[in-house]
Amino acid sequence: MKTLTFNQLLLEKQVQDFINENLNTNIAKLIFKGSPFEKIAIQEIVEQIEAKKKAESKLPSWFKTPNIYYPNKTNIEQCSSEITANYKTNKLSGTSIIDISGGFGVDTYYFSKQFKEVTHCEINASLSKLVDHNFKLLKTAQINTLSDDGIEYLAKTRKHFDWIYADPSRRNELKGKVFMLKDCEPNIPENLELLLQCSNNILIKASPMLDISQALTELQFTKEVHVVAVQNEVKELLFVLENNYQKEICIKAINIQKEIINSFESIYKNDVEVKYSLPQTYLYEPNSAILKAGLFNEVSHQLNLFKLHNNSHLYTSSELVNFPGRRFKVHKIIPYSPKEIKKHIPLLKANVTVRNFPESVTQIRKKTKLKDGGNEYLFFTTDNNNKHIVLVCLKV
Repeated sequence: MKTLTFNQLLLEKQVQDFINENLNTNIAKLIFKGSPFEKIAIQEIVEQIEAKKKAESKLPSWFKTPNIYYPNKTNIEQCSSEITANYKTNKLSGTSIIDISGGFGVDTYYFSKQFKEVTHCEINASLSKLVDHNFKLLKTAQINTLSDDGIEYLAKTRKHFDWIYADPSRRNELKGKVFMLKDCEPNIPENLELLLQCSNNILIKASPMLDISQALTELQFTKEVHVVAVQNEVKELLFVLENNYQKEICIKAINIQKEIINSFESIYKNDVEVKYSLPQTYLYEPNSAILKAGLFNEVSHQLNLFKLHNNSHLYTSSELVNFPGRRFKVHKIIPYSPKEIKKHIPLLKANVTVRNFPESVTQIRKKTKLKDGGNEYLFFTTDNNNKHIVLVCLKV
């Protein structure tokens, strides 16, 4: 992994002006021209441009603040967005919190809005230095930045915190990109006993690629699991641990859409009865957080909806209900075959979705000559009689 440096020359006004003026310039052309500054390599400038560009939508508070120093793309890609950081902060309460793997400090910054005492630990000295620089610009006086290994700091401190937060790095020096918690750095499962000596409450952020059931075998005392999506894209998994907690685990599927937060929750691996039916008047497609959380049967049970098939994860009803996902009105139900589609759907384009179907969207488009777009939504799926069907729908 590339070594992070903190070059004060990048903060000079003429360099910052150059960075801002070239946010939308072709990077390859910039590199070819070389650096206009004698003591600064073009690669350093490009790194700032690329990171700042990523921050424009992900971290608007940083983007609009002058003289922010950005780390490399890896740090920006792994750090929380302001949207998800704000979500986490609103779920916590207390006086003190420590972020033991602070990184770029987005979560720490938001914790400072909720907690009086905030500690940011970052083992990389250069990253810790630039984060401290940025915190001063963002006017967060109550954050104590430490260039230290978070685990080692907890081992030697006598402090007890209301919360410990960890966002372990998913890049291992030996294994490359990893997804299991025990392979991340720091190794939370291995150090869980130490963490619980320093706080009764732990919040762990993990990759959306992590297998939830596998993670729960690694973590004791898990109280809640939050699957957090933004605009229907799962961004992170959160595990809330409480010392000596032994009761049922609550799993929450969260989809943040602009000012609206859609939330659906259940007991993890709750055994519920599911009803099945052929397609009725309305069709429902769950959001990505529901799918990642595995709450397929709970949606059917809690909302009194019928499933089309055990493996389709599409739902139907005769009356319209509120739903954590997309809702459609069914206009036609036709058996699947290219001939039937051309006969019953005289369209040039349509939005195509496959669920529990033997062919991909690409294969279907090739056979039917349908282009993407339009107001019609075609669901290629399997019904409860194991027949392949096409549902022609309009969005509600």
